[in-house]
Parts: sequence; structure tokens; C-alpha cells
Amino acid sequence: MKEFRKDFFWGASTSAYQVEGAYQEDGKGLSTQDIKCVVPGLSDCKIASDHYHRYREDIALLAEMGLKTYRFSIAWTRIIPDGDGKVNPKGIAFYNGLIDECLKYNIRPLVTMYHFDLPYELEKKGGWFNRSTVNAFVRYAKVLFENFGDRVKYWLTINEQNMMILYGAAIGTNSGLTEKAQSALYQQNHHMMLAQAQTMKLCHRMLPDAKIGPAPNITEVYPKTCKPQDVLAAQNFNSIRNWLYLDMAVYGRYNPVAWSFMEKKKITPHIQPGDMEILQGASPDFLAFNYYCTATVSGNKAERGDQGGDQQIAVGEPGFYSGENNKYLEKTEFGWEIDPMGLRTTLRSVYERYHLPVIITENGLGAYDKINENGEIIDDYRIEYLRKHIEQARLAVQDGVDLFGYCPWSAIDLISTHQGFSKRYGFIFVNRDEKSTKDLKRIRKKSFFWYKKVISTNGSDLSNL
Repeated sequence: MKEFRKDFFWGASTSAYQVEGAYQEDGKGLSTQDIKCVVPGLSDCKIASDHYHRYREDIALLAEMGLKTYRFSIAWTRIIPDGDGKVNPKGIAFYNGLIDECLKYNIRPLVTMYHFDLPYELEKKGGWFNRSTVNAFVRYAKVLFENFGDRVKYWLTINEQNMMILYGAAIGTNSGLTEKAQSALYQQNHHMMLAQAQTMKLCHRMLPDAKIGPAPNITEVYPKTCKPQDVLAAQNFNSIRNWLYLDMAVYGRYNPVAWSFMEKKKITPHIQPGDMEILQGASPDFLAFNYYCTATVSGNKAERGDQGGDQQIAVGEPGFYSGENNKYLEKTEFGWEIDPMGLRTTLRSVYERYHLPVIITENGLGAYDKINENGEIIDDYRIEYLRKHIEQARLAVQDGVDLFGYCPWSAIDLISTHQGFSKRYGFIFVNRDEKSTKDLKRIRKKSFFWYKKVISTNGSDLSNL
């Protein structure tokens, strides 16, 4: 059997607004997540896991686990509080400290530039619908490259751009089900694509030794049956959900099936002269994607589903596809289907289509973790989930996929947009709940020690402890 490459990026992931806290400290401005990521009865982003004040302790734990890579995001509003004004030196200082702490332990920083948290001052001016946000993002990227590019060699542009367009209400980035709202979303999408292309080109100019790529949420879409209408529906959703975003990043063009979908719905974006030239030649060095489960659809007649419900559950688009449950798959406590083999098929589809190195930047199990009478968190269910997915990733490598890294979600417990601190993903337990921050003590879960063994054996020993 082919092994994972010797320099494999064994890592884990977080995002700024879900883990840092300190939401208005040291000059940080408000983001859309600070405003919108508030569900009655659930903890918000104000303190989160308090990573802002405890990052040295957290990075030391990640080093103990043996991480080779830490994938984290930079909060735009810590760097430029209003999104397009003065640079905040205290924000620069914080991320300098975080990056240096990673490097102290030979942990490679993998930096996401934008993870849902648009500066609220830009949102009030129209957000991504306002074309000036494109220039603001490119300027922000330039500040990041200038200040951190000497040490950060791997960059991710926009996290899950496709989820912000398809399920914006679910993750607090936008809302609305009308065709007018959809039209606005696809205009925003066009602007994000322009920002991403310019940023990748800028990175190649400013940091010739660095590598950069997009980070959408990609998943194989299955037809419910072999009925031709279901197969066609699966192709439709694959193009609308997946290939629209990767075709643009890699080839600088709109996917034809996705464009046809927008034409039929009369929601095509306005494209200014010169835009398509800007979009071409961005040349990502690799493709990152988040994977949790596959999707299943049929060609049955469907109403447009509730896009505010959950970004991992396929819904419907009348005339194009209808979301379906997959009876062959188990589900998590939170209703997400579990499909390890789907990771292998997704990796194969992405690599066959684009022939670029691939890294998984999110994959994990959200669960109600509990401390037992001995003060331990025995999360065998998480170990089993990750074991099966890593097995399938290794099989994808045998299939010929150039997979160079795996970063589960998440490094430590953090705020879930839908379930606050009840839904936990981390290898490290953070002692707090919805109502109280308690002492925020860090406790190693059983999965912490298991993943440490996986890393130390380069993925060859996946047995439980």
C-alpha cells in the first residue's frame, strides 16, 4: 500500500471568530459574525475559547500532539478594524506572536485570510455586493503578505465561498430565499471571485516562494437512483455546488452548467469589461477543501428548501435537483450523514478534474462530549469517525491522488454557529458551557492521544488506544 508522503501536513483547524474571543479588544472592529452569530440561549463569539489570551498554551498542546500544521484564520477586523482604513498594530502584533509560537515548535502555519467574518463596517456599505469590497480585500491581503509573508508559506483565500452563497443564512453571512436575493448573492459571488483571483496573483508576485489556493466545501453528489433524471440532478448540483467555484479558481471561467442555471433563473451577475481577464491566470498552487459528508439528490419536483437550516444537508432547487436522505449512511447526533468512502470519491473527482495537489482543511465529528467521573473525555466515536476517513484518504492516495495534508476540524473545542458550545469537535476539551465560561481549562481528550499516535506513525497505525 502506498503510504502518505513523508512530509505529510498532519494538522488541525480553527477559525478566528469561533476560537479567539476578545471580540473588541486591542482595537479589533466588529465583524458580521460578531453581529449575526448570536442564537438565543447559545454562547456567542465574545469569549469563545479565549484563544486570543491562551494561544501559547494552546500551541504547546498542539505541539505535544505532534501537529505539523496549524490551519487558522486571521480576523480581518483585527488587522483593519473597519475593513478598509488604518492598519491596527496590535492586531499585527497578535498574529506575529501566534505565527512565531507555531514556528517555535516547527508547526507550519496554514493561514485562511477570510473565514465568514466580513468587517461589519463594510457590510453596512453593501458588503460583497459593493464592488469596492473587492479592492478592500486585495488591500487587506497585501497587508498580510507584507507583515507575515516572510514566515507564512501556505495561504488559503476564502473559506467555503460556496456555502456563503448557497447556505448564507445557515452560517450567518446572508439571508433570503427570493430570486432577487439569489441574484444579489451571485453578484456577491462574482465579486469574491474577482478578489480571490487578484489575491492569488498578488501572492505570486509578492511571495514567489509561497503557495496559495482556495478553500471551498466540496463533496461528491450522488443520484438517489440510476434513473436518468436523478443522474442529471446530481450533475446539476455538482456543478452548482462544487465545480462553479473550482472551475473559476483554476480555469478562470464560469462552469457552463452553473451558468445555465443562473441564466434560467435570471440571476446572472453583472460582469464589467475586463472582469474575465482578471479572473484568468490566477493559477492556484493547490486546492484545499472541507469535507464532512456527501449529498444525495433526485430529479423529483421540489420546492426551494430552507437554505437557513444547515449547510451540510442538501435541500432543493425547483427544476434542477431535490435533496434526499441517503438510506445507506448513518448520521451524527446532529443529523449530518457520515460517509468516509465519500471522501475517497470526492478526492478522486477533484484530482482527476484539476490535477493539482490537494489538502483537506476540515473534516470532523460534532458531538456532545462529556467529562466522566475520572475527569476524562472518552470520545471513541470521534476516533472511529476520523479513523475511517483517514483510511479512505490513504486509499485515495493509492488511487493516484496527490494528497499532501489532512487538517481535521477542530484543533480545540470552539463555538459552533448552530449549537454553540454544546456541539464539540476538538481534540482538546475547553471547560465551559453555554451559560458559563467556568475556568476554560484545557483537557486532552482520548482522541488527542490517538491522533498523536497517528501522526507519529505517519498514518500507518490507525488502531484505537
